[in-house]
Amino acid sequence: MRKLVSVVVVFLVALYLLSTLAPGVLTQLRKSPLGDLFANSLQVTTSHVASLQVQAFVQAQPQGQGAYAVVGPPTVSADFINRVLAAYGSPAAGLGQTIYDLGVQYGIDPVYALAFFQHESSFGRTGEAQTTMSPGNERCIADRPCLPGDWAQMESWADGFAHWFLLIRNLYVQQWGRVTVAQIIPKYAPSSDGNDEAAYIAAVEHAVDSWRAGHIYD
Repeated sequence: MRKLVSVVVVFLVALYLLSTLAPGVLTQLRKSPLGDLFANSLQVTTSHVASLQVQAFVQAQPQGQGAYAVVGPPTVSADFINRVLAAYGSPAAGLGQTIYDLGVQYGIDPVYALAFFQHESSFGRTGEAQTTMSPGNERCIADRPCLPGDWAQMESWADGFAHWFLLIRNLYVQQWGRVTVAQIIPKYAPSSDGNDEAAYIAAVEHAVDSWRAGHIYD
C-alpha cells in the first residue's frame, strides 16, 4: 500500500511539473482518452501544492510575535465579515467570502484587512477609497492606473483587497520582516505623513479584539 501511495505521489508531482514546464505536451495529453483523469489529478495536485506553499510561508514567520501578528489562519468567518460590512453600509458588502479566501491564499488573517479598511476609509465610505476601491488606500503601483494625489485605482473592491494582501505579505512581512500591527503601522502610515501611529495601532488592535469576540460594532 505504501508503495502504491508513493507511485501516485510521484505521478501527481510529475503532472504538476509538466503543467509548468511543458504546456505543449499537456495540450496533447488533455485531448487523449486520459484527458479527464489528467485534468482532475492536476487540479487536485496544484491546489495541494498551493496549500503547502501557504503553510510553509506561515510556519516560516517569526514566532512569539503576540496576538497581533497578521500572519496566520482566519480568526473570523466569511459570514462574520459580511455581517460587519453590511452593518456599516460598506460598498464592499457581500465580499466576505472573497476576503476570507484571499486571507487563506496569502497566509494573512483577513480580520486585519477588515481593520485596516475600517481605519483607512470607514469601510470605503469616506476619502479616496470611494473612487479608487482600494481598502488600504494604496499609493500608485505599476500594474494599476495612477490618480492625482498618487492613489492607485483598483479595478474593483475584490481587486483592491487582493492587492492589499499581496502588499502586506510580499513587502511588509517577507521583505521587511514586519509581522505585527505595531511593526507595520509606522511604515504603512508614518507620522511623517501626518498620521497618529499610536492611535492607528490602538484602533486596529481594538477592532481585531472586538471582532474576534464576536461583536459586530467595535
